[in-house]
Amino acid sequence: MQAITEPTRRGKWINNKKALLKVDMTPMVDLGFLLITFFIVTTEILKPAVSDLYMPHDGPPGTLAEKNALSILLPGGNAVVYYQGSFENALINKQIFMTNFSGENGIRSVIQKVQSTLDKNQPGGKKYLMLLVKPTDETSYGEVINTLDEVLINSVKKYTIVELSADEKSFLKKMNH
Repeated sequence: MQAITEPTRRGKWINNKKALLKVDMTPMVDLGFLLITFFIVTTEILKPAVSDLYMPHDGPPGTLAEKNALSILLPGGNAVVYYQGSFENALINKQIFMTNFSGENGIRSVIQKVQSTLDKNQPGGKKYLMLLVKPTDETSYGEVINTLDEVLINSVKKYTIVELSADEKSFLKKMNH
């Protein structure tokens, strides 16, 4: 390396040594790989889970054994009204009940009881359970999602979201007043 001399303002000469600058890029490459690894791992973890929802086809309705049908009405306010079989028979026999989404005595335990009853009557009978989810205009999106979560937790294979009948709507109105 050569010394470069420059005159100063007062007329004296100073030796300025300019060193060559050498940057080691190894830590920078390591940091880059760490960042790439971090973003790959976090994007894999944060992928949203999607549940399939099968809606009934247009056309004539199929037949459903009354003992296999469990209807869940969602009137709003985290309340759940349920009955098994047809609405008319449940109304006559006063077999329409109310619960919520709590884990201990909520809709999960109701679904499990119906499944165990179907299994007692016929081994493997819980696979024939048909869950009819019937939201109202007051039902929140979260309540529908909570119901579908219970469907997945309890491994219900057949379920659908349908509209309430006129009788069910009038029953819910009477219940609220």
